[in-house]
Amino acid sequence: MTRTPNAAAAGTWKLGERTVNRMGLGAMRLTGMPWDPAPKGREPAITVLRRALELGVNHIDTASFYFTPTRSANELISTALQPYPEELVLTTKVGPSRTRDGEFEYARPEQLRGQVEENIRQLGLDQLDVVNLRWGSGLDKEPGSVAEHFGALAELRAAGLIRELGISNIGTEQLREAMGIAPVVCVQNRYSLTDRADDAVLALCAEHGIAFVPFFAVTTGSEAPGETPGEAELASIAQAHEASPAQVRLAWTLHRGPHVLAIPGTGDPAHLEQNIAAGAVALSEAELALLNGIAA
Repeated sequence: MTRTPNAAAAGTWKLGERTVNRMGLGAMRLTGMPWDPAPKGREPAITVLRRALELGVNHIDTASFYFTPTRSANELISTALQPYPEELVLTTKVGPSRTRDGEFEYARPEQLRGQVEENIRQLGLDQLDVVNLRWGSGLDKEPGSVAEHFGALAELRAAGLIRELGISNIGTEQLREAMGIAPVVCVQNRYSLTDRADDAVLALCAEHGIAFVPFFAVTTGSEAPGETPGEAELASIAQAHEASPAQVRLAWTLHRGPHVLAIPGTGDPAHLEQNIAAGAVALSEAELALLNGIAA
């Protein structure tokens, strides 16, 4: 008999004063991706969101710039989940915005209030639970001081529009700079089994009790097809646990430390259950050593 997975199997962590299960949900794929040949239907996305809560998910990551011409992640969340359960934590991001043509622009510090208010309006909230400053306009980290932008968000937190602050797509020096301005409850960076450039950021987060929340944790990185590092090792470990390689990648991510959270995204209910089940995959020390030895 197959047991129904539950996000609580991955354990918990605190985002400020709120406790969340370490296995959460990323909302980016709810709307479909820009390169999808046809737009995703609304009903599967709404089903995924409601099913996620039934399976113990109480941490959902979203953004107002997660949209396609016909779908908005924030609108889907608002429609599917209001009235929100008291234990649910919605984390959103500000900094980038998208034009009607889908082009990204980056906000000036004085424009962040408008982005925060946009998320509040779309999600139907009075106050945002957690807001990440998403640094840079692309996936690659950009240099420079985050002080003006993060300081603007700290002022909005003091004004009561935001409960907790996080920061995304940054290096260790930028994290230290942000910590000197206001409390940081989470860092969201690109990180996976074969994309470990941010081990130092992960370690700094552990040192200060900050949640490290990888995005693209299941991706293989930038390798060409057929050149994925560790493919044989992943397949062997997956077989031993009656799991998929993607589930092993998620399990490895959670094993990186008790402060590491997972937010895999999907618009498919069956895939959702597979992701959440990964939180119960217990890797042995030998298996972890084998996976840790894989070079990107």
